[in-house]
Amino acid sequence: MKKLILIIFLGIYLQAGLFDFNDIDNANKSYDKKDYKSAIKSYEKLKDKKGAIYDLANSYYKNKEYKKALESYEKVNDKSLEFKKLHNLGNTYAKLGKIDEAIKSYEDALKIKKDEDTKFNLDLLKKKKEQKKKKKKKDNKKKKKKKSDKKNKSKQKQDKKSDKKNKKSDKNPKNKKNGEQKKNDKKTTGSREKQQQNKSDKLKRKDGAKATKSKDKKKVQPISDMAERKYKKMLNKRGIHTLMLPLSTKGDINNEENPW
Repeated sequence: MKKLILIIFLGIYLQAGLFDFNDIDNANKSYDKKDYKSAIKSYEKLKDKKGAIYDLANSYYKNKEYKKALESYEKVNDKSLEFKKLHNLGNTYAKLGKIDEAIKSYEDALKIKKDEDTKFNLDLLKKKKEQKKKKKKKDNKKKKKKKSDKKNKSKQKQDKKSDKKNKKSDKNPKNKKNGEQKKNDKKTTGSREKQQQNKSDKLKRKDGAKATKSKDKKKVQPISDMAERKYKKMLNKRGIHTLMLPLSTKGDINNEENPW
């Protein structure tokens, strides 16, 4: 009885192993033929087997299903496949546009093993990253320039509009009348100021004339001929002979009633 049970289990195991072998063989053949969809189906049946998850990830990658490939690569725990896993992770990250993650995967792979392809891919991505930075700077400069150009254009448009409005207002007859009125007002105010100035000048001249007249009035009146003759007689009697000169000293003659 025990032998019978053992034979049955052995047969089942051999049959299961035979099926696995057939699936692996079919998966590998499909992969080699580049029939990656069929390979994926076969590898999905074997994903619990050692190495099958790695082959499944490769099949997803070849079929351009990069997100599923990334998930499958991350599940690979076989240390003997660590370098290949990291290299292929770098490729998958690069395809997904995750440059920084790809660079890190390549660098980690190169720590395990020096490989020319991995080094080439790493250098290529670093150059691409640098180019991306430069492009970003250029794009930012272009954006800033476009903004400034737009502002300048809008400003020029506003200036043109304001100029047009001013021209229209100048052409308007009402505005013309107002301008002429302002000019006339300026002229009238100027003429009024001149008239006032002339009046003030006349008043000043009159005041000056009056002042001179009053000064002349205040001046000493000259001695009359009769007074002069009397004064000469008096001087002759005293024996003094001299010429008569008009006196200009203030107050002396006016205070004296009889100068002789």
